[in-house]
Order: sequence, then C-alpha cells, then structure tokens
Amino acid sequence: MPIQSVSPPLQLVNDAFIKNSGVQLYLLRTDLMHTAIGGNKLFKLKYNLEEAEKQTKKTIITFGGAFSNHIAATAAAGKEYGFETIGIIRGEKYPELNPTLKFAVECGMQLQYISRIDYQNKNTKEYLNSLNLQFDSFYLIPEGGSNDLGILGCKEITQYINFDFNYVCCACGTGASMAGIVLSLKKNQQALGFQSLKGKGYIKKEVGNWLQHFNYQGPANWNINEDYHFGGYAKTNSELIDFINRLEKDNNIPLDPVYTGKMMFGIYDLIQNGFFKKGENIVAIHTGGLQGNAGFEYLRSEGKKS
Repeated sequence: MPIQSVSPPLQLVNDAFIKNSGVQLYLLRTDLMHTAIGGNKLFKLKYNLEEAEKQTKKTIITFGGAFSNHIAATAAAGKEYGFETIGIIRGEKYPELNPTLKFAVECGMQLQYISRIDYQNKNTKEYLNSLNLQFDSFYLIPEGGSNDLGILGCKEITQYINFDFNYVCCACGTGASMAGIVLSLKKNQQALGFQSLKGKGYIKKEVGNWLQHFNYQGPANWNINEDYHFGGYAKTNSELIDFINRLEKDNNIPLDPVYTGKMMFGIYDLIQNGFFKKGENIVAIHTGGLQGNAGFEYLRSEGKKS
C-alpha cells in the first residue's frame, strides 16, 4: 500500500546572494509530493502504514503536540487509506480547536488529551499497557513517526537527488530523518542537520543511537549544527521571520518558522561565513511543515502557549 505521491522537484535557489556566493544551492521539495502527507512525514509513514495493513490493524494510535505536523499527516493518511486514527495530544484541551487539530478531526481522528507529565511517560510499559486496556487492537506509531520503519523510509529521500552533491541539509526535531539520510550517503557526501530545539548534544546523540541501532559502519560524514534554534523549539524572532518572508519573495519558497526556516537561515549564514567551499553543491531538504504556519498565526492572535 504505497502512499500515492509525485516525485519531488529539485528547485534551484537562485537569488542574488546565492548567485554571488560561488555555491550551488538546491531545495528538494518533498513538501510537494502530497497535498496533506508531504515532506518527511510521507517517508516516515510509508512503511508504518504498510506494516499496519500487514498486521490487519484497523486503528492507528500516535502521539504529538497540539500543532504537530505528524498528527496532521497521520490523520490525513488514515482518511486516505481507511484507518481509524487516534491522536494522543500533549497538554490541556482548549475550548476551541486550533487549525492543526481541526484538520485532524475533519480527517476523522479521535483526540485524547493527556497531561504533560503523563506525556513524558508515554513510552513506559505501564502507559502502553493502559492503551491496550483502553482500546481494541491497534498499530502504534511513536511521536513524529520516529521508529525503525520511519528511518527506513527516510533513507529513500536522497534517491530523488539525481546528481552528485557535497552536502545534504536537513532540519532536525527527533533525529530520525537525519539518521535515514545518513544511512543513504555515499562516501564523498556529507549530511548536515540543523537542530530546531535547545539541548546541547541532544540530536547528535539521538542520531548516533539510531545509526548504532542500524549497525552503521560508514564514515563520520555527518554533523549537527546547534547554532540556529532561535531560543528553542517553535521559538522565533523578527530576524528569522524577515528572512523567511524575504526568501519566499525572492525564490517562491514557502518555509515554516519551526524547522525549514531555521535550517535555511543557518545555511545562508554558513555560506556567508565561508563554511561551504566555492563550487560545492548543497541540497537542502524541504521537509514540509507548512500546515503549522496557520497554527503559528493562531498562537499569535490568541496569545496561547503550545
């Protein structure tokens, strides 16, 4: 049961700054592969959905925050492929649904809210046993779709890059997409992840754990940059927002301020500071997440905290 999608275009970033930089920068638009399940979520869900069907499960349970790209994508996938979906949502329920959760409910997802403390324990044996008591037979996908099958899906992202590149760049929230990308690299290629949240060494450790889990024996051709999280997960400032708006105006590239905007800001800053050599080919992965922009506007208008 492969997810029906189109091949992602490789978009040349061709504004004046890049033209004068001496590097070639491309954006792999995986966000355009599917109207509702695009980006890295398509790759993370691909083999999980196949496994759920193989196990003849009718219901999928997963986890996420109130503005989660993964929650939205899983709900859309459930609607398209005939699964019932249940989203375990971190935090209290607001009187009104935000755009992400409204979309999920419209796709048929049942929402269950749990406290932030309980959410921290979501992977414990006790909590998983409570789900088994509460719900009939189901297939469980972890937060963000980050498991072995999700990583195997993400390993396929670079197959859409049809030329030799020096660097592939990816925004990182859990490290699973990055791990999949690293597993796909050739010896002369490097991967650079941009951490979207605070926590020194956190994503690097997560990626390392995944690679060890897959018995990765390749070269040390990857790294995580922690300099562009802008204060933490979903934190922004006017400099980042101005950059995102300018990039969309100059290149017709929509970004989100949580993941891809921070990655592209970091790439431009590294180019400015000579990190990349002249003549190098850089491919940035557009991992989607644009549904979250409506949620960002909602937060600003309502003054709520995710």
